[in-house]
Amino acid sequence: MGRWALDLAFVWKAVFTLGLVLLYYCFSIGITFYNKWLTKVRPLCTANYKLCPLAPDRGRKQGKEGQAICIKLNPCFGLPQSFHFPLFMTMLHLAVIFLFSALSRALVQCSSHRARVVLSWTDYLRRVAPTALATALDVGLSNWSFLYITVSLYTMTKSSAVLFILIFSLIFKLEELRAALVLVVLLIAGGLFMFTYKSTQFNVEGFALVLAASFIGGIRWTLTQMLLQKAELGLQNPIDTMFHLQPLMFLGLFPLFAVFEGLHLSTSEKIFRFQDTGLLLRVLGSLFLGGILAFGLGFSEFLLVSRTSSLTLSIAGIFKEVCTLLLAAHLLGDHITLVNWLGFALCLSGISLHVALKVLHSRAVALNL
Repeated sequence: MGRWALDLAFVWKAVFTLGLVLLYYCFSIGITFYNKWLTKVRPLCTANYKLCPLAPDRGRKQGKEGQAICIKLNPCFGLPQSFHFPLFMTMLHLAVIFLFSALSRALVQCSSHRARVVLSWTDYLRRVAPTALATALDVGLSNWSFLYITVSLYTMTKSSAVLFILIFSLIFKLEELRAALVLVVLLIAGGLFMFTYKSTQFNVEGFALVLAASFIGGIRWTLTQMLLQKAELGLQNPIDTMFHLQPLMFLGLFPLFAVFEGLHLSTSEKIFRFQDTGLLLRVLGSLFLGGILAFGLGFSEFLLVSRTSSLTLSIAGIFKEVCTLLLAAHLLGDHITLVNWLGFALCLSGISLHVALKVLHSRAVALNL
């Protein structure tokens, strides 16, 4: 009876962990494809037929003059062509995340009757502001890159963030320089080179944006680790962290938005000079959906780490990259050569080695204690 109970408990824990991983995958992979879908160039969507001489056989009929008339098979969810304001999209997502994190804090406070942490202005500006600025630039540049590059190239290049995290961890003395870490750096850097080598869908501008985001992401996660390790701040709960980060992230991203998108957005008929109220509501609804996905991603990461471990999140992240590439090739038609796949495998081996080194280091520290 005892053995049966242990087996049942193990199965339940495995199923529960799998459910958390799948939830994390849904939000993480979902927001990646959402960003690409929103910025992807698509045909103009109309409610009427239009002349389309070169239309394929499916979804057309002959007009009176022998011309093919396109039938609206893909409404594109009511969005006109593509949404070319990724920084505005990011800022709206930040506002939604702040709204949901504030609501979550209020619900927890009402149920537990315990006040949530609120930082002083001194701690807020001195300790949280650098992390918020780095996070805003990482997310903003990442979303911006979707205007130019494929999901597969984005996924591979963002994987190189581990490389920059290691470098900045060494600079801030969060890691000690070891030969194994040098090997990790070489594997990831070599894999990134092989993945971008002679890529037919390579775009320099998009690659530079996402590489800059990965570089800043290294600073971001290093600062985030330092912020969460400061127990006196009381930001161990990611809901509290998101609540404090979003306002400064919004303000940090606003100057970049004002310079590159502000004038164009204010004069565009898609947003501020809108003529179709229904279309405006559909656009804002689509942007709001992205904010929900972004909040869900942060919350699912917190659930996965708190209910399992950071190791589970790291391993799940490796397989998530594989799933993203396979889906990008199947759904979006991203062209990935054998050399690109080998480069991706080389990069994943470097990330896997880094995860294994973290496990061994944690065990060694535990044994010494």
